[in-house]
Amino acid sequence: MGKYLKKNSKKKDSLIETAFDNDVPIFCPAFTDSSAGFGLVMHQEKNPKKHVTIDSVREFRELTEIKIKSKGSGLFMIGGGVPKNFIQDTVICAELLGKDVDMHKYAVQITVADSRDGACSSSTLKEASSWGKVDITKEQMVFAEATSVLPLIASDAYHRGEWKSRDRKNFSNIFK
Repeated sequence: MGKYLKKNSKKKDSLIETAFDNDVPIFCPAFTDSSAGFGLVMHQEKNPKKHVTIDSVREFRELTEIKIKSKGSGLFMIGGGVPKNFIQDTVICAELLGKDVDMHKYAVQITVADSRDGACSSSTLKEASSWGKVDITKEQMVFAEATSVLPLIASDAYHRGEWKSRDRKNFSNIFK
């Protein structure tokens, strides 16, 4: 999709195009559970021989491969639901594939959901630890509206500048 947009888009520098330029894979586990999913159904109906297909099982396998090949991993989750469970479950999936992996070492979740209703979005990181997904020694639940706190967190990370000396990861190369 990024390659196509690079060549054909009218508006340049989209998130997808930028991810493509930097070899950053994008995973969308619940993409079809949105209005975009209806668009893909219509696209496939109109283009039966050549159309976009999203394979969520392959995405899960590829994300699990990233977890397997990573020395350590941390999670920064905005919201909850399917994407939250999808990334946490890479530990379990790796183990089912016979790989010895550590739990995600760090985890931060920004959410407005609290645990009273028992929904997936509101399940705590301590609950994820009970499944062997997240190490709770370095976890933090942030109960806040993401659009108000995410810019503060991103600004702090950017201005500290520690990212400048960090080795660049290229997870897309795993799949080439």
